[in-house]
Amino acid sequence: MALKDLFKKIKKRKTEKKPEVKIKPVSKEKEVLGSVPKPKKKGSPVYGIVKGPHISEKATNSGMLDRYVFKVFPRANKNEIKKAIESIYGVNVLAVNIVNMPHKKRRLGRTVGFKKGYKKAVVKIKQGQKIEII
Repeated sequence: MALKDLFKKIKKRKTEKKPEVKIKPVSKEKEVLGSVPKPKKKGSPVYGIVKGPHISEKATNSGMLDRYVFKVFPRANKNEIKKAIESIYGVNVLAVNIVNMPHKKRRLGRTVGFKKGYKKAVVKIKQGQKIEII
C-alpha cells in the first residue's frame, strides 16, 4: 500500500501550478561606451546584423582612411551590411569587404578547445563623413 501512496503523491505534486511572475519591461536602455545603437523595431532588416565595432590598432588606424571595421552576424551579406550601416549611422557606404575569421585552437593542459570564430566587415564610407565609435 505504501508504494501506491508514494506514486499518488508524485502525481499530486505535478498537478500543482506555480504562480506566474510578471516582469516589467525596462523603458530606458543603458548606453555603454562603444556600443552600437540598435534600431527600435525588431522586424526591421538591420536588427541584429551589426554586432558592434571591432576595436584593434589596425582598425583604429584605418579610420583615418574612411574605413571602419565591424563584427557582423555570420549569415549577413554585403548588401544587408551596407543597408544596416547606412541606417544606423546615417552615412553613405561606398564599399563593403567581408572577412571570415576562423576559430583558433586553445589548449589547457591535455584538453583542446576552440576560440569562437566570427565574421567582420570592413566598410568604406564617403570622404568627409565620420562614424563616432568611441
